[in-house]
Amino acid sequence: MALGKRPTTPAFLLGILIYGYATGVFSSRKLERATYDSVAFRFIAANDHPDHDTIAAFRRRFLPQIEKLFVQVLVLAREMGVLKLGTVGLDGTKVHANASRHSALSYDHAGKLEAQLQAEVADLMAKAEAADQVDIADGMSIPDELARREERLSRLAEARAKIEARAKERFEREQADHQAKLAARDAKAAATGKKPTGREPKPPVATPLPTDQINLTDEESRIMAVAGGGFEQCYNAQAAVAAGSLLVVVADVVQAPNDKQQRKRSSDPTLRPVIARG
Repeated sequence: MALGKRPTTPAFLLGILIYGYATGVFSSRKLERATYDSVAFRFIAANDHPDHDTIAAFRRRFLPQIEKLFVQVLVLAREMGVLKLGTVGLDGTKVHANASRHSALSYDHAGKLEAQLQAEVADLMAKAEAADQVDIADGMSIPDELARREERLSRLAEARAKIEARAKERFEREQADHQAKLAARDAKAAATGKKPTGREPKPPVATPLPTDQINLTDEESRIMAVAGGGFEQCYNAQAAVAAGSLLVVVADVVQAPNDKQQRKRSSDPTLRPVIARG
């Protein structure tokens, strides 16, 4: 009877992941290859070679526990004097999503398509009613045509609902910032006894913008400006590195097209590592 491959000890898998993140190797396929090509990885894996599916499954299954252990690694590094968070460098890079930007659908265009399809459905229903008096094109099946349009209408309604949900989240976030700005403006006026100068902060828009989009292939990705010009469907991969030790203290993938919010986060004294889920 044929036996399966010997299981890999979780401690070895954890060691491979931690050393991989510390040296900039994140892909499970590259980690598997490193257990053959790299002396350091071979030593950590005890000359075992777990396949990439095993590494990826281990990371997905135990992600919360791995995050906590990663924090312990950084604490230990700090106690040993290896890690000093005096200066932290942050940089992002655009990672292309497995989707084309041409698959993106704007809220305004979705509404126009919806209206067009509803008109086509009404026309088909009228043809069905008058089928005995009006000639129907050969090969045309009104039920099939109606089913296709109803399916597209359903997908459009779902896409518009998701855009509306995103707009609501954005409004709540921007509304909180808006209220904070108004409060600061009023506090300054009360302290100086003078009427605030300049324009009053513009309130956020509660409804979706006509240009708000969703990608029908990968709805989590966003259209972003890329190096060399142009726009593509992407994610923004982030890494914060301690300048002295070159240890990665934060690794994340975000949907924001720029690094402004991530820069604020990297200056937070409570920095903790985030293990990328990719």
